Amino acid sequence: MKLFECQHCGQPLYFENTLCESCGRRLGYLPDRGTLSALEPDGDHWRALADPGTPYVFCANAAHDACNWMVPADSGETYCAACEHNRTIPDLSDEENLARWRRLEMAKHHLFYSLLRLGLRPKACALHDDGGLCFDFLTDGVDADGNPVPVLTGHAEGLITINVAEADDAEREKRRTAMGEPYRTLLGHFRHEVGHYFWDRLVRDTAAIDSFRALFGDEREDYGEALKRHYDQGPPADWQNSFVSAYATAHPWEDWAETWAHYLHIIDTLETARAFGLKVRPRIRLGHELQAEVDADPHRVRDMDDLIDTWLPLTYAVNSLNRSMGQPDLYPFVLSPTAIGKLAYVHDLVRKGGG
Repeated sequence: MKLFECQHCGQPLYFENTLCESCGRRLGYLPDRGTLSALEPDGDHWRALADPGTPYVFCANAAHDACNWMVPADSGETYCAACEHNRTIPDLSDEENLARWRRLEMAKHHLFYSLLRLGLRPKACALHDDGGLCFDFLTDGVDADGNPVPVLTGHAEGLITINVAEADDAEREKRRTAMGEPYRTLLGHFRHEVGHYFWDRLVRDTAAIDSFRALFGDEREDYGEALKRHYDQGPPADWQNSFVSAYATAHPWEDWAETWAHYLHIIDTLETARAFGLKVRPRIRLGHELQAEVDADPHRVRDMDDLIDTWLPLTYAVNSLNRSMGQPDLYPFVLSPTAIGKLAYVHDLVRKGGG
């Protein structure tokens, strides 16, 4: 992610900030310009210092402190480019639901930041069979007999369902441990599930399907049986030779979605590293093998190998920093040549499909 600063006082800002801590100005994100802007009230509208000629209003979800994105006042839109994809949100009269939904929206907005930067703007949520992208944020329920009815996170024909409980850190950690996952975050969930949506858009029913099957496998394999086998038997012992994660071994669709999520991890993290001017130059005898300078916009790099040549030294450095703090590795994965080839396949499709 880029770095942001207040146009009024120069204070560095986080993407999620709603107020400048230095000058107190209200802040709003302008998705079409890709920047966080200081605001000034202008009658019933807001004037953005980053785009003073366009009057703006806040997305309707700003009223719930769940969004800081802006909408041009003359657009006729009520919701922003991220919130327009919500089909169902939880009962906000429940304070716990409200707090969890805010965390979900923070992760979802981060996802849409990346998609817009890559030129991948989905259709707004309507009837999800029209190619649009919709989100249902649901809570576990009970049936007529009082039996629990869990909500399963997943994707089906443009509709992404997220269990609101995933926004609870303790619950997510319990699920991470139970499912043997080294990495489970809200943003990771969004990136994975939207990968299924973009498989439908960029691969299914396109000329790319044959090359997909050659690399990821035949997605026509029974999905339910494949998942059952995965959970019963676990991944193959040598899974790291070909896959980005153990779950990617379950089925070609999951291999694609996991690879897609890792691709977004890499692009977003490299953009942040570039924004901070990071360089890696280890002070060891063979340190030159781990030298890297993040000096290119990852959204514009043509060759995935160039991104990987920067990514691997960077992850070694940040993993080492995390270990110094007694924390798990930031990126606890090993990228084999085969997995890198799959990332390159995603990279090429995104470059062709952007816009």
